[in-house]
Amino acid sequence: MTIKPFKAVRPKPELVSKVAALPYDVMNTEEARVMAAGNPYSFLRVDKSEIDLPPETDPYSDEVYAKAGENLRELIKSAMTQDAQQNFYVYRLTGYGQTQTGLAACVSVSEYELGLIKKHELTRADKELDRINHMVACEAHTGPIFLAYRSEDSSEAKKILREIVNEKPVYDFTAEDGVQHELWIVGCVETQDTLIRAFEKIPALYIADGHHRNATAAKVAKMRNASTVASGSLDLDAEHNYYLAVIFPHDELAILDYNRVVKDLNGMEQSAFLEKLESNWNIEKSSAPVKPARKFEIGMYLSNQWYRLALKNLPDSADTINSLDCSVLQNTVLSPILGINDLRSDKRIDFVGGIRGLAELEKRVNSGEMEVAFALFPTSMNELMSVADAKQIMPPKSTWFEPKLRSGMLVHEF
Repeated sequence: MTIKPFKAVRPKPELVSKVAALPYDVMNTEEARVMAAGNPYSFLRVDKSEIDLPPETDPYSDEVYAKAGENLRELIKSAMTQDAQQNFYVYRLTGYGQTQTGLAACVSVSEYELGLIKKHELTRADKELDRINHMVACEAHTGPIFLAYRSEDSSEAKKILREIVNEKPVYDFTAEDGVQHELWIVGCVETQDTLIRAFEKIPALYIADGHHRNATAAKVAKMRNASTVASGSLDLDAEHNYYLAVIFPHDELAILDYNRVVKDLNGMEQSAFLEKLESNWNIEKSSAPVKPARKFEIGMYLSNQWYRLALKNLPDSADTINSLDCSVLQNTVLSPILGINDLRSDKRIDFVGGIRGLAELEKRVNSGEMEVAFALFPTSMNELMSVADAKQIMPPKSTWFEPKLRSGMLVHEF
């Protein structure tokens, strides 16, 4: 795989904790407004720039995208600088009981289009258009794509990163969620060349998180290339033909559960619903919340009662998609019993990231907003990579990665 150093635009060290922000797609506008309150340096003012406009502003209006570009330029003047030379960067996150160390670099749009940077999710045209407009207004990749490689494909890369993190980082702060973020600059050309050679041996990268931004970077590159072809100045090495990513060995990553809550029982009484479940599941009441400990086990919360569901007949392990726990729930409960066939469009279902805990499932049901909740065993990285290798697509909301990369720590201008 091709990796390329770049001249990052990044926060001044004394302001990094104020600038760095959670990704734009893990909160809504009102939550972003609260998170950025009283902090003029928050990168949410770039990624969720509608928070600096009147509350009635359409978040997909031209005004919002123009504000994003304006806020980025102002932030660069007041709180950020651009490195004078091209560097790689090592980004280490410690939180939720684990540490993961990745290489921040630019990766190739053409290798994504060739399928060497592998996806496992579909993207939506409206979400792509949103990011296209944002990226064009900012003329930058403002948040890194979260990529992974099979750790067995490059023990050399891991070894180099372990050596680099023995030095003092340029950034070291703990965010409000308790996650520690550290960053090292890799400016030595010899070390850069060693990393480039190590990654050349890696046959594929996998998108862990950021499918829409990844697809958007490719489309913006195509748009820019089309305009330069027209003017006779096509440059395949131009910055827009590479995009910002942080690349981790897969065995350092953790996927949390991504749970489901449903508004109603599809017109059934609870007794009838439980009876239908028994055709595929062994059902046991639990006096405590049920967090599944293994595959093909589900926790269910219904009328102030937790249940442990154990699948009676296991799917064919060779069937990668239908062996996912989220697929099992869909194929045995959500679709045939509750009548939820399209997870992307059905308004009767919602999704709760595992970071919010089982208490959030109880809250959603106890409030009367939802009727039943399902706690799932998390998808594994090996399952994710197997799906991507097979050029298949996971069901929606199959993975929730923690800890999250912070936006604004590194920006790639193109």
